[in-house]
Formats: sequence, C-alpha cells, structure tokens
Amino acid sequence: MSQIYDTIIIGGGPAGLSAALYGGRARMKTLMIERAKFGGQAATTEELENYPGSVEDKTASLIKRMKDQAERFGTEIVKDEIVEVQLEGDIKVLKGRNTEYQAKTVIIASGANPRLAGFKNEVELRGKGVSYCATCDADFFTELDVAVIGGGDSALDEALYLTKFAENVTVIHRRDQFRANKAVQEKVLNHPKIKVIWNTIPEEAIDDGGILGGLKLKNRVTGEESTLKVDGCFVFVGYNPNSDLFKGVIDMTERGDILTDAAMHTNVEGVFAAGDVRDTSLRQVITASADGAIAATQAEHYVENHK
Repeated sequence: MSQIYDTIIIGGGPAGLSAALYGGRARMKTLMIERAKFGGQAATTEELENYPGSVEDKTASLIKRMKDQAERFGTEIVKDEIVEVQLEGDIKVLKGRNTEYQAKTVIIASGANPRLAGFKNEVELRGKGVSYCATCDADFFTELDVAVIGGGDSALDEALYLTKFAENVTVIHRRDQFRANKAVQEKVLNHPKIKVIWNTIPEEAIDDGGILGGLKLKNRVTGEESTLKVDGCFVFVGYNPNSDLFKGVIDMTERGDILTDAAMHTNVEGVFAAGDVRDTSLRQVITASADGAIAATQAEHYVENHK
C-alpha cells in the first residue's frame, strides 16, 4: 500500500510549483508529479517582462528557483505521467505509468498544450519547419525568413523573440487588429524586422521535399490568395487544456476548461484546479501562480477539516 499524501499536485508549471511551495510551507505532506518539463508553457518563453520583479530575468532561472524553493520546504517531486484517476471518496487514487499514488486532496495543474491552426500539412511538417515553440526552435532559423501565426500576447512575444535570430519575421493575423497587450503591440508594429499581414489566414504549408517551403495564404476580406516564401512557421493561436483524464468526473466547459469557483474548488470534494487548465479569463504566469497558492491553501483547510 502506498503512503497517503495530504495533497498531490498534477503538473509542474507555475500553478503547480506555487501550489507545491504553499503546500510544503503549510507542513502538508505534498507531492508534485510532472510528466515532462517543469515550467509548463512558461518554459517556452525566454524572458518574462510581465511578472513583478523579474526584469531582465530568464524564465528558466525563475522556474528553477520556484522548484528549488518548493523542495526546500519539503515538497516531494517526481517525474511520472498519471494515466488514470479515482477522485471520489476520502482517499483519491492516481495511477502513474509504474506507480500508484494516494492523497486526501488533489490539485489539478496540468496546464494546456498549443492549439493547431488547422491548415493543410500543418501536422505533417511539424518539426520540419512548423513549430509551436520559438524558444525551442528559433536558433534553427538564424538569418532566415519566418512567419508567426496569431495575434495575441504569445504570438507577439514570440515574434519579438524571433527577431534576434531571423532575417525577417512576418506576423499573419486573421483580424484587422491585435488582441495583445498595447505595449507589446507597439514594439511589434515599430520593429524594423517585423511585417504584419492583416485579415489573413494560412491555408497550406507548402511541402518542399519534406520540409517547409512557404505558406499559401488567403485574405478573409477580399478572398485574394497569395504565397509567402518562409523557412519557418511558428503557430500561436491559443491552447487546449490538458483535462481529458478528468472528463466525466470533473465539470468542465465544452472545450475542456475545468470549472472552479474563486477558491479553485471543482465539483468533486477535495479536488481543486489551478492555472491554464481551468476556465479563466487570463492565462499568465502571475495568475497561474496565484491560482496555485489559493488551491494549496484550500487543500490545507480541507485536510484540517476532515481529520
């Protein structure tokens, strides 16, 4: 029989790391489980300009400090993938690839994955010119031409980052204005390396012998079709929550965002959700971190009230 934790956190992004810190500091027996890399989507961004106190700070450095801090307060951290959950009852059971875990409470901080834009050959050319992570792949396109698909904060942040490597960056947006933060918009619109194509969508990634040769575009207003020669295409059109594991048990939106109240409670007693996986209006490192702190505090109260 495995040991019973006070709380188990699924996910090692900002929400999970914050919950791990608060759980440890509350002297709860806390376990955080991460299946891949720590930091979640934040790990795909080199710098965080909108996180208080992190001016000129590298994201990787911040994530490492958050992880170290949680461990310093006693949180256990393991690498595993949860493949099955039993969340009803006083003791929650989580089944990993090789290990079974038990806890009095569970905090779901499993984050979200990049959403596909849906153009032809997008999947086929992923990793062959089509990318969803500028921090991961920008160096491959040094002094080459790249396109960025999207018009939100992530798309424009990554477009600016790509200017450090690429010769030219073309931002392709389906609308006639950006949705991103105004300060970021100004940087993009005034950057000498960046060109913006409005009211336009990619219809096809051109397959040139197994690698990306360019994009076929269509103007949504005029219907005009065109071809853009690029070596790389970076897609940033939102994220899909990693919540499939909890469908049928946890209430969620049609898209899969987990529904919570302001205190991060789900519809299942003793189960909380935090960060990008839940239904929230703003998905940022700072909001995810706050969610994690609230969820861990509520988990502590739950454990105390069910002794």
